[in-house]
Amino acid sequence: MAKTGTATKGLRAAIERSGYYPALVAEAVEAAVGGEPVSAYLVHQETTFDANEVRRHVTVLVLTDSRFIVSHTDEQAADTTSPTPYATTSTESVKLARISSVVLSRVVGNPEAYTAGSLPREVVLTVGWGAVSRLDMEPATCGDPNCDADHGYTGSATADDLSLRVSEAGDGPETVRQALDFAQALSEATAAGPEA
Repeated sequence: MAKTGTATKGLRAAIERSGYYPALVAEAVEAAVGGEPVSAYLVHQETTFDANEVRRHVTVLVLTDSRFIVSHTDEQAADTTSPTPYATTSTESVKLARISSVVLSRVVGNPEAYTAGSLPREVVLTVGWGAVSRLDMEPATCGDPNCDADHGYTGSATADDLSLRVSEAGDGPETVRQALDFAQALSEATAAGPEA
């Protein structure tokens, strides 16, 4: 992951290395970035299994001085809406001031033997900016097992705009390190608090 200078060239090279429709993905990302210099980026390709189909998709995260850009590209097999396979690419640009949370969860094997600087087995980066929220509701209780009164409902709202999982087994140690570096850069950028 590049930080300065050739970051835009490094981003394009990372997209090309992923091998996942590089011309399509690069064009979408570069259009979203515009003329801004790239501070940090992460390219993550994932393969999933859906019944008897293998599906690939790529997520590209880009940090500039003022924005967090998310690009996601999915491929689809031919279906009733299209006689040929197709891909869908979307980009979202979020002002850094809008990001409300950056959560990094680390999974570490044998935590009693952990040494500082060791790579976790996997990391999950969750970023919230208020576009998508999840509401979990359940009946409220008073704690008395014999009470049959209606206590209404209780719940929690969770920002869930982006969640990206990277594992050493599936993606390799270098991608885990890049995810950690990107998460740190994003966290530092949001803490700096650019003007809204």
